[in-house]
Amino acid sequence: MARVTFDGVSKRFDEVAAVDELTLEIGDGELLVLLGPSGCGKTTALRMVAGLEDVSDGTLSIGGTVVNDVEPKDRDVAMVFQSYALYPHMSVRRNIEFPLRQRRIAAAERGRRVTEAAVTLGLEELLDRRPGQLSGGQRQRVALARAIVRDPKVFLMDEPLSNLDATLRVQTRADIVSLQRRLATTTIYVTHDQVEAMTMGHRIAVMRSGRLQQVAAPQDLYERPANTFVASFLGSPGMNLIPALADGSTVVVDGTDIDVSEQFGTLPSGPVTLGVRPESASLSSTGFRAEVTLVEQLGAETHVICTLVDGTQFVVRQAHGFSRPELGGTVAISVDPSSLHLFDAESGERRETAR
Repeated sequence: MARVTFDGVSKRFDEVAAVDELTLEIGDGELLVLLGPSGCGKTTALRMVAGLEDVSDGTLSIGGTVVNDVEPKDRDVAMVFQSYALYPHMSVRRNIEFPLRQRRIAAAERGRRVTEAAVTLGLEELLDRRPGQLSGGQRQRVALARAIVRDPKVFLMDEPLSNLDATLRVQTRADIVSLQRRLATTTIYVTHDQVEAMTMGHRIAVMRSGRLQQVAAPQDLYERPANTFVASFLGSPGMNLIPALADGSTVVVDGTDIDVSEQFGTLPSGPVTLGVRPESASLSSTGFRAEVTLVEQLGAETHVICTLVDGTQFVVRQAHGFSRPELGGTVAISVDPSSLHLFDAESGERRETAR
């Protein structure tokens, strides 16, 4: 078993808590994505699993064994870095087999494992080249081969696609998903890119300022975000968040009543934050008013970026073929009541629907 467990794990640098009481379990064979903005603690959490950072408080376990004081070389994990970290003077073959040489694996076994990894990742014809002769995507595949050749308990991947262009990122993330599914090796994947997270992870753990915000399957995160941070961070673009006023069966936005009784029942009067996904809104003849500030045409869809009366930005996603509104013009926005989200105006925590 290669379950990875964080039990109240913290990491402090002087008085700063980079990771703050993280409790999280990654299942055997699971691909879990740690997602969040720069500085949220996701890479620090990964480095603690690798043994590259000490645990300040709490317990970190791999396969049921506490590893707080275990040396990195004895943890049986393999890490793939953002920078590839290949040795430029060595051939691809020597780069892949390097960790096996360190472990004094016999030459015949080294050759077998290198060949197997090269075939798995389509590197057979590149084994005698050096990293400087490879493209970025090929270098990343060499880094992946060097990780899998060890047959570790856990793969750790730290933004491995960030140095690739857009086309290569799509192809390589598909390769990683296919590889992980085939090997069934427990994998922790760090990224700030929510598209990578949504398309790759069995589950996503969203972090902010060192604290875990929510962990769930990708679609569950998208459909039921726990708070306004998760709501705005997931999605491209993220969820629209509007200051509003709850009043019984309605939510009032800029004087416009939106009936939410079917989804939320009767609400206590007071301020709330209304969440609307861009695809759940449309330009209409009725609704709350906004000024069109930018129109982004993206081929199959168009993003109409508006500014509400109170200055809040609001994005409407339109399918191809809708008429393009004029910049600076005033439009009315209607929303689908069945797809709305409500959050507490102060804490930002999600308000559940009526039972």
